[in-house]
Amino acid sequence: MTLPPESGAAAPDGNGERPARPVPEATVSRLAVYLRVLGELREAGVETVSSEELAGASGVNSAKLRKDLSYLGSYGVRGVGYDVTSLQGRLQGELGVDHRQSVALVGVGNLGHALAGYTGFAGRGFPVSTLFDVDDDLVGSEINGIRVRHVREIPEVCAGGGVTIGMIATPGPAAQKVCDLLVAAGVQSILNFAPVLLTVPDDVEVRKVDLSVELQVLAFHVARRHTGAAAVTDKTNESVVS
Repeated sequence: MTLPPESGAAAPDGNGERPARPVPEATVSRLAVYLRVLGELREAGVETVSSEELAGASGVNSAKLRKDLSYLGSYGVRGVGYDVTSLQGRLQGELGVDHRQSVALVGVGNLGHALAGYTGFAGRGFPVSTLFDVDDDLVGSEINGIRVRHVREIPEVCAGGGVTIGMIATPGPAAQKVCDLLVAAGVQSILNFAPVLLTVPDDVEVRKVDLSVELQVLAFHVARRHTGAAAVTDKTNESVVS
């Protein structure tokens, strides 16, 4: 027996699945995590997984996981859980990774070189197919068998090669011009590692990855823990004195 829809939810369609609803951005991020975990479970030979197990491995609670999956009309079987292969396929389709993308990386300095050499992208269906830079010492060289082209070739190469995603790892001042070239080539999804905000048309999606900001957030939590520990010590000392 499948788990019943949540109270007040739209009725299931003819296939027993609830009609698709707009998926919140936060849920999309978690769906990507669930997909990664499901891939790991499948590689380990796991065929079914309970919502509690999948939630725990994904770092969320089971109620949130069930709500997230309900946006896809996906329900586990009571007492059995979710079929790993079936749910993995459903998430791949929802996230658009049921077919391989083609990724162009612009900027192959220290960070870009590391990104270009990361094999995990291809393993998840996001192979880096093209590299670009402006450094004459890099243009014409190869990284992981991919020749580095000059940035001015972006429009021709990306449009002709069917590039769907662009990654920008250039210095900040160069990022907007590179972004404009990618957009002109028809690239509508951009992952930006440059420390600037990019201006793009409404139909272009940009995700910003600012490593320094993430480190600052971690530093904040470290400081809060130290402050909390100091406060506890002060209270203990006061109790001893009293």
